[in-house]
Amino acid sequence: MNDIREKFAGQGLSRPTQGRVLGGVCAGLGRRFGLEPWPARLVFLLLLMVVPGSQILIYPLLWVLMPSDGYVPTPTRS
Repeated sequence: MNDIREKFAGQGLSRPTQGRVLGGVCAGLGRRFGLEPWPARLVFLLLLMVVPGSQILIYPLLWVLMPSDGYVPTPTRS
């Protein structure tokens, strides 16, 4: 799980600590792609409406996998 979070953080995908509405997923996606949070939320909603029910899977999955700002990975044991 830490590997995935490190990859997301390396690509600029992280949930901001400021400006969250629920989990900060849309704000983080918007920041990554150069959008303000509200237009990013609308685009996210419109894209997820293409596949009904996908919101139930995608948003919580991104919430778990995207690290918060200031994420510090825990060292792994060898």
